[in-house]
Amino acid sequence: MTAPDVATSLAALTTLRLGGPARRFVEADTAAEVVEAVRSADAAGERLLLLGGGSNVVVSDDGWPGTVVRVASTGRRVDRRPDGSLLLTVEAGAGWDDVVAGCVADGIGGLECLSGIPGRTGATPVQNVGAYGVEVAELIVDVDLYERRTGTVREHVPVAELGLAYRTSALKGRSDAVVLRVRFVLPGDDRSAPIRYAELARTLGVAAGERVHTATARAAVLQLRRDKGMVLDEDDHDTWSVGSFFTNPVVAESEAPPDAPRWPAGAGMVKLPAAWLIEHSGFTRGRPGPGGRVGLSSRHVLALTNRGGGRTVELLALAADIRSSVCSTFGVVLVPEPVLVECAL
Repeated sequence: MTAPDVATSLAALTTLRLGGPARRFVEADTAAEVVEAVRSADAAGERLLLLGGGSNVVVSDDGWPGTVVRVASTGRRVDRRPDGSLLLTVEAGAGWDDVVAGCVADGIGGLECLSGIPGRTGATPVQNVGAYGVEVAELIVDVDLYERRTGTVREHVPVAELGLAYRTSALKGRSDAVVLRVRFVLPGDDRSAPIRYAELARTLGVAAGERVHTATARAAVLQLRRDKGMVLDEDDHDTWSVGSFFTNPVVAESEAPPDAPRWPAGAGMVKLPAAWLIEHSGFTRGRPGPGGRVGLSSRHVLALTNRGGGRTVELLALAADIRSSVCSTFGVVLVPEPVLVECAL
């Protein structure tokens, strides 16, 4: 565990490159160090912020007035189960795409559609990470948690207790339960998950539901994400973002705009593409925000980006403008996907 630093800039630790300083910063390299750092902050009466890859947070320009614990524990283990499937155990601080790439390199299928997603593994159940027809809710078996209220570690907390739903969970927006490691069940062969997402199926030239080699699927997913500026690149300001800033809204079918694309989302409900709503509310790719230092990605209207030298307040002003326009045009309220730290929309 690193020695505590004072006034560490959080901008350097987030994919948006935005945010003020932390009053105190600790990097914890093992699960035990994570627990120790959290207990220390609690004993000192410090406000606590847990940080992983910084890919799904928007931090205030004023920063964090307490302790930031960066979860940096790494390591993964694969065990064969009696039915032939695999149990993948991953430490919370392991880079998510490193985990996916490692599985693909080892000929292990199941995670490839989640390639290129930034952040760390401990955040995947918090956010119920998903892309291209796959969500971790389908794959997670259980997690180990440190519960701050009791000061104890709970092992093998079943996925049913995590409240996983579309891009959210019972863990999101709170820090009283700290994810230490995550276990996933995978099929046990070198084939991808069934290809469900139409765009990916077209790219691969296969029918919906088919499986392909896991490396083939990963390559296609990464290319699709790069085309949308959704693969991190230090030299590309289109990737200085949190990915999709708004979730796709779920509304009653009777309330959906007549010409909007939609997907079934339960009895009488449909999911609408937030990107379509934004574009049809008058926002175009590359549109600058206040001051010109933030703006929409030139490749994807769902990504709000820091063009260099931006401020959080400017990014949130652009987000508020988008949300207001979509609401006045369609009567649909967009919900931000990232966690807003010491700031609000």
